[in-house]
Amino acid sequence: MAARLSHTHTTTTFFFPPTTTTYSTPIHTLLHFKPRTTFPTILCSRRPDYTPNHIPNLNYVRIFDTTLRDGEQSPGATMTTKEKLDIARQLAKLGVDIIEAGFPASSQADLEAVKLIARDIGNTVTEDGHVPVICGLARCNKNDIDKAWEAVKDARYPRIHTFIATSEIHMQYKLKMSKEQVVEKARSMVAYARSLGCNDVEFSPEDAGRSEREFLYEILGEVITAGATTLNIPDTVGYNWPREFGQLIADIKANTPGIENVIISTHCQNDLGLSTANTLEGAYNGARQLECTINGIGERAGNASLEEVVMTLKCKGELLGGLYTGINTRHIVMASKMVEEYSGLLVQPHKAIVGANAFAHESGIHQDGMLKNKSTYEIMSPEDIGLYRSNESGLTLGKLSGRHALKSKLLELGYDIDGRELNDLFWRFKSVAEMKKVVTDDDLIALISDEVFQPTVVWKFGDVQVTCGTLGLSTATVKLIDNDGNEHISCSTGTGPVDAAYKAVDLIVKAPVKLLEYSMTAVTAGIDAIASTRVVISAEDDHTTTHASGEQIARTYSGTGASMDIVISSVRAYVGAINKMLGVKKVTTT
Repeated sequence: MAARLSHTHTTTTFFFPPTTTTYSTPIHTLLHFKPRTTFPTILCSRRPDYTPNHIPNLNYVRIFDTTLRDGEQSPGATMTTKEKLDIARQLAKLGVDIIEAGFPASSQADLEAVKLIARDIGNTVTEDGHVPVICGLARCNKNDIDKAWEAVKDARYPRIHTFIATSEIHMQYKLKMSKEQVVEKARSMVAYARSLGCNDVEFSPEDAGRSEREFLYEILGEVITAGATTLNIPDTVGYNWPREFGQLIADIKANTPGIENVIISTHCQNDLGLSTANTLEGAYNGARQLECTINGIGERAGNASLEEVVMTLKCKGELLGGLYTGINTRHIVMASKMVEEYSGLLVQPHKAIVGANAFAHESGIHQDGMLKNKSTYEIMSPEDIGLYRSNESGLTLGKLSGRHALKSKLLELGYDIDGRELNDLFWRFKSVAEMKKVVTDDDLIALISDEVFQPTVVWKFGDVQVTCGTLGLSTATVKLIDNDGNEHISCSTGTGPVDAAYKAVDLIVKAPVKLLEYSMTAVTAGIDAIASTRVVISAEDDHTTTHASGEQIARTYSGTGASMDIVISSVRAYVGAINKMLGVKKVTTT
């Protein structure tokens, strides 16, 4: 998808951390910040040249994004290869240093997706001269490592990330291995990864936050000797609190032999709501790679949120010793919306940085302050993350609005959409505008979700007609169009109009599924509101994927739809979820 955020050029003063290092990246890669007189000083500099185990500028922090790997492990967050490629392209535009593109050994679909990302995104120079590292996850065994290397080796900067548990509870009950066996397995598998020709190997001692310190120093020292270039310290179950996790990083830095020859990384889960705080504390104590996800999605309660970590470093970097990143924050909103739509995991309204209410002000006292000076109640500008205030352009969209007005409004909302996608969205907008006097921002966002952020089409929604009420069974007639343009029509009955329509879809598609979740919300108030539907399904033939823990789990697929008619909205969502399922299945079986 062509999704480009426009840059607002402002006069900005840059403060360069002390260094004698010469960088090759052009000057226009600098992060742009629109300052206000009362905002904190922002530390910015260029992105250093990439060397796996060394960062020449001690203040530079690498951002490692695992949205496509850990994030996709969230229930219902399965994405197609096209969706993963779109997100990886947006992450590269955002300026992420390392993209963990997946777990290649988990399934053939994941292997092919990572391989495609490595070949495409891993060799494409972005507008600011950046090429991200492409990483694949592997357990400490040769099969996983072989698959990971097969997937990433075509990238300009490939990385293998391998891991094994080191806490007593994991070694005893999950691995059933002694400390000596775990050390040997870690050492030998890091050495094996290097022997394949991979000169960038990351090692993670799973559940490091609950592991014995002396054992950590030992195993980390061994993998450094074997050739590891990055040591990732995960708080796997989100059990640590900031002072505790920061001390863990400091202790590892002080006591691990050879630590000066590698990069220390953090990976913090959010089970106690402390992932962002722990990540920042880790950076303060010496970590120079921070692992996170867009919108904080991930296993259980999620991961450290990339937008929270990056914007904290941007706003408070001077209090953290001058730390800074290479992230172009003006691409945050687009990345957030793309991940939200493709994963089906909605962002809570009060989510920091990217939530719908993050820059909303309803209190009279707050509104008064905002009218006098926006910095009274905003510590950052929404423009800094790629969001433009909808009330500043004066645009009201209706049935007489043209493409240019629609395009301008989309840019305000953080979307840069062009070409065929803009044309398709325009005609959906016009059809709604014929029935509504004013099309609101929320209406547009729902239409974007339904028209732009959809999986590759296997079946296209055509028409639906229903009959329902108290006098008899509900009936539905549905028309779908296949890839060759052939029309397929089927009729069915059900307990209600939606049930009847879904059964009619099933008769056409002939791919038995289980409906796991169904929800509908009115996008705006009023009888003419657009209905937004979200469904989650699974295949009855139990598509499975291998979790990083080794457990076989059933894949689930989400779909969204939007229409002023609740049945049409429901069918669009159901067909979208089926398309995603069939797209993943096609890759898996080829």
